[in-house]
Amino acid sequence: MKFIHLSDLHIGKRAGEFSLLDDQRHILSQIAEITETEAPDAVLIAGDVYDKPTPPADAVQLFDDFLFRLCAIECPIFVISGNHDSPERLGFGSRLFARDGVYISRVYDGEVHPVTLHDRYGELDVYLLPFVKPVHVRRALGLDGDADSYDTALSRAVELFPLDPERRNVLVTHQFVAGARRCESEELSVGGTDAVSAALFDRFDYVALGHLHEPQSVTRPGVRYCGSPLKYSFSEAGHTKSVTVAELREKGSLELRTIPLTPLHDMRELRGSYMHLTSRSFYAGTDTSDYLHITLTDEEDVPEALGRLRTVYPNLMKLDYDNSRTRAAGIDMLSMSMPVSAAERTDPLDLFRTFYEMQNGREMSPEALELVRSLVREIWETEA
Repeated sequence: MKFIHLSDLHIGKRAGEFSLLDDQRHILSQIAEITETEAPDAVLIAGDVYDKPTPPADAVQLFDDFLFRLCAIECPIFVISGNHDSPERLGFGSRLFARDGVYISRVYDGEVHPVTLHDRYGELDVYLLPFVKPVHVRRALGLDGDADSYDTALSRAVELFPLDPERRNVLVTHQFVAGARRCESEELSVGGTDAVSAALFDRFDYVALGHLHEPQSVTRPGVRYCGSPLKYSFSEAGHTKSVTVAELREKGSLELRTIPLTPLHDMRELRGSYMHLTSRSFYAGTDTSDYLHITLTDEEDVPEALGRLRTVYPNLMKLDYDNSRTRAAGIDMLSMSMPVSAAERTDPLDLFRTFYEMQNGREMSPEALELVRSLVREIWETEA
């Protein structure tokens, strides 16, 4: 039984002022081509289909187009809601879609029944468990004061599954498994309180996980995050995005492989001086249309740096500086203050020069000093 495992599509997501819909359309088309080539027995989509509980119309249209293309392959498609999705909206029409082999999780109500597939090795059961919080499990199971942690709640939910240990069992779910690597683009909870133990999934031959954006297995190959198909923050700049292909033969046999994805625009980080980064010898041969985070190391701020850099790098998303001034920014501003009486007796130019040196960790240049002197003179004359 061959599965294509996907998750965290986040359709409709924006990164700052940039819409990523064209990037998502490109990558979903690529995934559809891979699926057509691989001809899997099923496609598993493990949550966070959309980036918002109420996705925009063009995001819904894109997912509809993607599902329609997958359906043409004539294999079952399994979809669950993640923490970014509205389970009510995503699950609309799920009973009708199931007739055509599209199985979408409904709002968790305490009952999870498997969909049984068949191949030459026998029967295989697929269970769909959408993202749940402890409160959802307590409400669905009528628990009072129990299941107050994610680990306990998920344990109570899974133990009710009608698992047949003789069959191969596959779970599609969307949770944070303790020990997995996280990044800042994911929705984090304080202290990792949303973590669940991988031991909860010991009875499953394969666990198709969603929620974390970096492809990885946790504790064993069969507990697997496929990762997001696109980089959604610069904390993911070092990730290699891919599609996971999981093949289960006889019970106990699992083979995993990944197929890399090529984005419309990569997400990269650059660092250096303004003159270095804008020299043709530096950027020639690179894709200057990538989404970029640029860190300038110039000691002096570059006037209109964002606009000037975008003439070379049109998709510059984030710009900051790393120099003696920014490294000194952690100085306690209280230590930079002086008594009012002392400030009143201090020449305004000397006062500004002292502030500048404490803020930037270096003396003002003669040119900057002369500029401030002329400004102080002009201000005082105007006031007079």
